[in-house]
This record gives sequence, structure tokens and C-alpha cells, in this order.
Amino acid sequence: MCKRAVALLSGGLDSSLAVKLVLEQGIEVVGLYFSTPFCTRDNRVCSNSAVSRIASQFGIKLKTIFLGDEYFEILKRPKFGYGSNLNPCIDCKILFLRKAKELMEEIGASFIVTGEVLNQRPMSQRFRTLKLIEREAGVEGLVLRPLSAKVLPVTIPERAGIVDREKFLGIVGRGRKVQLSLAKEYGIESYSSPSGGCLLTDPSFARRLRDLMSYKPDFTLRDVILLKVGRHFRVSYNAKLVVGRDKKENSFLEKYCDRSWYFFSVINTNGPQAVGVGEFTEEEILMCCKIVARYADRVPGGIKIVVFKNGCSKEYVCDDIISQEELEGKRI
Repeated sequence: MCKRAVALLSGGLDSSLAVKLVLEQGIEVVGLYFSTPFCTRDNRVCSNSAVSRIASQFGIKLKTIFLGDEYFEILKRPKFGYGSNLNPCIDCKILFLRKAKELMEEIGASFIVTGEVLNQRPMSQRFRTLKLIEREAGVEGLVLRPLSAKVLPVTIPERAGIVDREKFLGIVGRGRKVQLSLAKEYGIESYSSPSGGCLLTDPSFARRLRDLMSYKPDFTLRDVILLKVGRHFRVSYNAKLVVGRDKKENSFLEKYCDRSWYFFSVINTNGPQAVGVGEFTEEEILMCCKIVARYADRVPGGIKIVVFKNGCSKEYVCDDIISQEELEGKRI
């Protein structure tokens, strides 16, 4: 076995420490970062700045793989189910390790390194689940977890003498004291918060995604990015409205709006902008105007809203707004 490994880097402290512990044993490490539409809360697909800083600090190569349609497929039909919200954690880990195996074989590496800690995560880091994930990914015995190595079975690289098991750790559980101490010792500062996490674990985002999956099973990346912005309302089976919450979101919606979507803009007072996705009846367009008007400043004579679609426009005047009860009934 050669002294080269593929390390899954998330930008967090645990994966950074795992890489550092392996590097200290003279192993060449290639970092692997997976970007998905669900790893950030803003309008970008993903940000890997923390990962890049860690790779630069350690002087290792970094490869980034974006998972879009392939990830959507496991999200729709996870073999091992969801966590507390819409997070297919086990299937996700299996996919990551399969991809890591492909890279491992491509560059001639001998094993895979992860920052997983035994019993830190209830769904994906229990002992039996770790073994299940390895088996499903076809990498049994090839995944080294330096932070918990001493309390896990001996791996192939340990058995082969490529790395010294005694120089690794035996951390178990959710505590962070050991990791924080090591971070200070190694001068590791540019890591992301462990609570930043995956959007699929967020209850409000999961509700929006469930709604999208129910009404549009063939959703795209463009649909998913829109879930991260604004207030969402289900107007009908075929129609959804997204209302901006601030100047930044209004600007994003205006730029992001497809010509085939409806774009709602308040023109005679301060108010939000909104996009309508789907097929709307005239009655539903009026309903959307009432929703938009609810978040606009009141003016005499009613709130004027221009609705654009495919280069055409039509002006509406809202003398009344939707009631709070009806609004909540449509909120996603």
C-alpha cells in the first residue's frame, strides 16, 4: 500500500484535525470536498472558502465535486430513510464514500480519511451504521477515522503498517473539548461552525422542500435555490408565490426571475417584490397581489402592483389585503 490517502474535508474542525493527524505520519493527502445545493443558507450553490483555507494551511491538493441531480435522486428515494427532517444522512455518506473510492482509485491512493467521531451523530455515526455505510459503499476496512481510531476496529492501512494506530485518538460522543484543545495546539482557526450544517436538517427549509417534492417531483437546481429566499406561499396545486423579505432578497428575485415566471412589483409605495412560479388563473394572480400588498406600506387609493410575464405587463390596484388567517393557511 502506498502512503497516499483521500480525505473528506467539510471545512469543519473534525475533518481538519483528521487530516492533520494523518499528515503527521508522513502520508500524502488529497482533500475531497463535496458541494451540494443544501450546504449553505444564502443564494449561492455553496461556499468552500473554509475548506480552501484549511487545504492551503496544510499544503494539500483539494478536489471539489458538485453533486446535483445525482444527489436529488437519493433525496427523493433514500434507501435508508430520513433523519429528523429531510436529511438522508446514511445515503448521503454512502454516496460520498463511493465518490471518494473513485478518486482513490484514480490517483492510486490506499485509503480514505474522514473526521467522523463515534456516537457524535445519532443517525450516521453509530458503530453499526458506520460499518453499514462502508459495506454499501464498497470500502470496508479502507476508511480511517483518526479521531476515534482507538475505539474502532483496526483498518487495513493500520494493519499494513502504513499508519501507526497508537498516534491516533479514541474520542467518543458529542463533546468538543479534545478537538478544541488540539485546534489551539495546531493553530487551526479557519474552520466552519459545527452548527452550520446541512439545510436538510432545518425544519422550515425541509417544509419548503417537501412542498416542492410533492407538487413538482421533477424539480431542478433552480427550484432548490429559490427555496432559500423569501416567504413562500402555496397558492394552488400548480402555483407558488415567493415574496422578498428585504432589499437584498428583492434584488435577488428580480435578477433570478425567469421570463416564464410571474414577477410582482409594488410601484407606488414601499413594498416587496415577488415571483410566481407555475400556472396562475386571473383569480390567483389577484390573490398574489393581495399577499404582496400585505407587506407594503399603506397609501390612499390602494397599492399599485405591476405583474410581468414574458415581456408583457399588467397593473393591479389592491384596495384590500389578505387576512392573516388566510395568509397563514397558504404559507409553506
